[in-house]
Parts: sequence; C-alpha cells; structure tokens
Amino acid sequence: MSDKPRVYANRRLPEAVTERLQHGYTATINEADRGLSDDELLAAAAGQDALIVTPPDKMPAALIDRLPDSVKAIACFSVGTNHVDLEAAKRRGIAVFNTPGVLTDATAEIAMLLILGACRRAWEGQTMLRARRWDGWKPTQLIGLELTGRRLGIVGMGRIGQAVAKRAKAFGMKVHYHNRSQLPAEQEGAAVYHETLETLLPEADVLSLHCPATPETRSLLDEHAIAKLPRPSVVVNTSRGDVVDDGALISALQDGRVAAAGLDVFAGEPDIDAGYYELDNAYLLPHLGSATVETRNAMGFKCLDNLDALFAGATPPDRVV
Repeated sequence: MSDKPRVYANRRLPEAVTERLQHGYTATINEADRGLSDDELLAAAAGQDALIVTPPDKMPAALIDRLPDSVKAIACFSVGTNHVDLEAAKRRGIAVFNTPGVLTDATAEIAMLLILGACRRAWEGQTMLRARRWDGWKPTQLIGLELTGRRLGIVGMGRIGQAVAKRAKAFGMKVHYHNRSQLPAEQEGAAVYHETLETLLPEADVLSLHCPATPETRSLLDEHAIAKLPRPSVVVNTSRGDVVDDGALISALQDGRVAAAGLDVFAGEPDIDAGYYELDNAYLLPHLGSATVETRNAMGFKCLDNLDALFAGATPPDRVV
C-alpha cells in the first residue's frame, strides 16, 4: 500500500495538474466528469484524505456532516467558496482552501470580451452570418455602441476589477467604481470613487460586476438598481450569477431599458433562466472566465500547493477554514 495521502478529484483536471497530482498522491479522479449525487460522492470519499471540488459540486452542511472521518481537507478549484458550507467544515475540523490571485487576467479578458460583444452586437452578427442571412453591408445594419468616451462603472474594485479598469482605459473608457473602501491613489489612477452603488449607477454606461456573492449582494442588480442606469446602458457580469435578479434584467433587455448584456455567470447554472435564450441582445458565455491553459493550470497547482503544505505539517497559504 502506498503511504501517500489519498486525494479524490471530483472532476477531470488539466493534464499538467493531473500529472502532478498522481505523482504526489494516491489519486482517484472522476473520469466521468459529471456531478455526483450525495451518495455517490460519499462513496467516492470513503478512505480519502482530501477532496478537490469545483463550483458546480455543492457541499452543503448535510453532506459535509456525513463525510468520512478520513477527510481532512477540501480543496476548492475556484476562488469562490460559496459552494461549500464553511461553518460545517469548521465544525468537522476539515480544512478548506481556495485559489486566489491566479484568475485575474483571464477573467478580466473575458469581461472585456463581454463588454465588446454586448456593445457591438456580436451575437447578432454571428447568427446572421451562420444562418446565411447577411445580404451585404448597409449604413444602418447592427449599429452598436462605441466604447471610446463611454463610462465604465465597476462594482467591486479588487484584483479583477482593477485589471478590467486598466484594459478599459486602453479602449478610451472613463472608469467609475464602487467598492467597500476607496483605493489608494496609486491603485485608483484616474478612476472616480463612489461611496454608494446608488451614485455609481447613473454614471455607468457600461456596468461591470466584480463583487462576491454574499447575502448582502444577492440580487444587487434588481429592478430598482436597473432603473438608475442611464440609457443606453450595458450590463456585464463575470462575478457570480446570484448578484443579478434575472427576471428584472431580462425584462429590462426585452423593453430596451438596458440595451444589451454580456453574461458569463448565471444563477443556478447550468440551468439558467430560459428567458436569456430568447434575447438577441444578450451575449452569453458558459462560465469561461478562468478558461485558459495558464489559469486552469495555476488553479490546480494552487490546490496542490495547499495540500502539499497541509500534509507536510506546514500552514497552507490559501486556507479559508
């Protein structure tokens, strides 16, 4: 029998991460690459020292309470940990890690793709071409919104928000932001700080959401918030789906109160609100924010760095519980 710690990965991992995992641990990987029922996960966790889980793999208190005593750690293949009941893990003495600091550039790039795609009506152009309905250039065809000179309102000016601001400035956008506190001048640059969301919204020709999902931010963008946006406005979300009231946003997109939206995350994903599928002015991506070779490898290596430290008796660098 190997004396290496036993680790169960609840999804297939990037090749480089898998190689390192198998080298350092007795590894079992969910090669089916699908979500497991609670009973299936509990069976897979039997005898394991640690689990690697991803955002779709929900671990509520009722499941954590039933995990075998052998499980000492849950490594989240994500920055967010809202899919794991941290209090339940704490009660069981199970360490929980995440992967901060390595998703910044990839997610900022996706935010810019969503901003451009929504503003320039990219989905409508793609579908027109692929359906072979394009009959040539016309002066009034698919006229969108130019970024130059427009105001970008950022909600949550952490690493990713700052990276988006930097890229948006290169497109000639004027940056406004709302954050829990104002950034130091050297980080803020020429961005305009708003102490409240209410004062930011009227200044946001494009509103980009980068805040965590918490009880306080749930449905942050609701009907009342949308009503404060200027016309035309564009909404972009690369944070968490729960910060948007889907019904309110869909209604605003339908009646033109919001010109377009660019969305990479959704409440209840992958079972998203079906209303989005009917909207030509919704530019939709399937949660691609961190989907680059470099970032997904870095996320996996973060998981393993934390597990390495734990089993070596050191302090894991990204322990949240």
